[in-house]
Amino acid sequence: MSKTRVEQRKFTRIALGLPVDVHQGGSVWQQQLIDISLAGVATDQPDLWDAQYNEPFSLIIHTSGQRGDEGSELELYAYLQHVEAGRLGFAVQHVDRENIEPLRQLLEAHMDVAQLEEELGWLEE
Repeated sequence: MSKTRVEQRKFTRIALGLPVDVHQGGSVWQQQLIDISLAGVATDQPDLWDAQYNEPFSLIIHTSGQRGDEGSELELYAYLQHVEAGRLGFAVQHVDRENIEPLRQLLEAHMDVAQLEEELGWLEE
């Protein structure tokens, strides 16, 4: 029996409408975040999208206004996994030490802390 995409997801996705700059090489696309998890990010698709699908992306999420956070940014390194219905799905490949705590705080503000702790443990496996 096959599982649906939602059932296959290991990490909780949090819907957030934050601005995100998607960087690849010298190109930058200003987009809107749709949702985020420890392992992935979904954004809207810009009208002009000419990215190299097999090359890495740097996602700069502007977290201003989240729980008193003033002018903060969260940088994630990801690869494009799918493009569908005006939506881009990215798999997070790397979260450096500088960004793991801001990512944790962002998710913690919108999900059950015990669930987040469990999911963080999965990353270490």
